[in-house]
Amino acid sequence: MRPRYLMIKEHISELIDSGQWAVGHRTPSDNQFAKQFGVSRMTANRALKELTDAGLLTRVAGVGTFVAEHIPQAPLFEIKNIADEIRSRGHQYKGHPHLLERTPASKDIATELEIAIDTIVFHSLVVHFENDVPVQLEDRYVNPELVPHYIDQDFSLITPNEYLTKAAPLTEAEHIIEATLPDENTQQLLSIGPDQPCLLLHRRTWSGRTIASTARLTYPSNRYRLGGHFVPDRQPTGMQTQYSNRGRRYA
Repeated sequence: MRPRYLMIKEHISELIDSGQWAVGHRTPSDNQFAKQFGVSRMTANRALKELTDAGLLTRVAGVGTFVAEHIPQAPLFEIKNIADEIRSRGHQYKGHPHLLERTPASKDIATELEIAIDTIVFHSLVVHFENDVPVQLEDRYVNPELVPHYIDQDFSLITPNEYLTKAAPLTEAEHIIEATLPDENTQQLLSIGPDQPCLLLHRRTWSGRTIASTARLTYPSNRYRLGGHFVPDRQPTGMQTQYSNRGRRYA
């Protein structure tokens, strides 16, 4: 027999997906759901809490639970192709490359890629759109020794992630997340104002023992969220995910 809290979650999700419950609609209380489905208040509360954690609902203490404005959530522990992620929601994806060049590695980029300063690397700048709304600015540097044909790709037809996954299969990744305000170029490319908070995800990826790329992924915080789920002593995906704090890495 399926858990009752899943039945409540599916019931609520169907009402939201069908449009019967619009953004801002106040849902029944925990007690009302418990009575309707013949479950304990704790079971009903679990269903509402998990939907709140997923971003479908929002709860206001002392007031009630309401249908939330949908903000897509990107997986934090996994590295997914953003085009597949957007299409899985039934939405339209579009990639707009703004830059693809060979450039000498600065001191910071050389440190990130663990190569010599002024080594020629590939640099790409791509804006990713969901339903014609820019949701991510991808600023990536790639090691040409590992991925020599990166510079020849058309990133309006394939995402950098999709190409790198095939050309240099991922074996390890490092994520660092920070809150930031956009510079002028980011404001222009993401069509946001100077006071719009952004989530900045620094990502390095390895293929074998070699660093394949380092990327800065900028998300407007009002258009995207980063989330994940893990169980202690178990890896959240088939790869090892590491957390880093200014050069210190934590397994």
